[in-house]
Amino acid sequence: MLLKETALVRLLGLRIPMILFVAPRVLSLDADGCDLEIPLTWRTRNRLIGAMYFGALCVGADLAGGLPAAKIMLSRYPKMKLVFGDMRAEFLKRADGDVVFRNRDGRRVADAVERAAASGERVTIPLDVVATVPRRYGDEPVARFAMSLSLKLKGAEKERQEASAAAR
Repeated sequence: MLLKETALVRLLGLRIPMILFVAPRVLSLDADGCDLEIPLTWRTRNRLIGAMYFGALCVGADLAGGLPAAKIMLSRYPKMKLVFGDMRAEFLKRADGDVVFRNRDGRRVADAVERAAASGERVTIPLDVVATVPRRYGDEPVARFAMSLSLKLKGAEKERQEASAAAR
């Protein structure tokens, strides 16, 4: 577990309480992507079926998809904004253990952040996140998420217009 990154995610939970509620742990965060784990606890378990709640699974996919961009944005572009435009989820098995969410689109995310910063325009890319329960099913997916990550440098359009007007 990466303590610094996990602390950052939990700090983000002060603004988004659901993150604190599910207690995610960052397992890896590098140029290739992100691995994040959400434990199956009384907070995340659906008592009717004994598997992880749909909402907790979506929080994990959201974090695994957004953390690679957030890491770059915090260090280089603090005014950049990140949102998810859409999400499609495919639930394949019951998530009846601690769930690991894997995003391997880290390099594409880094490229999108740089393009958004350079152009000042909104850049949207598709992301894939795979959820597994390694202790029960190994690398076999229990869910797949396809999302659209959208990035835009806040105020960039206004700054570009002002620079264009000053150049005239």
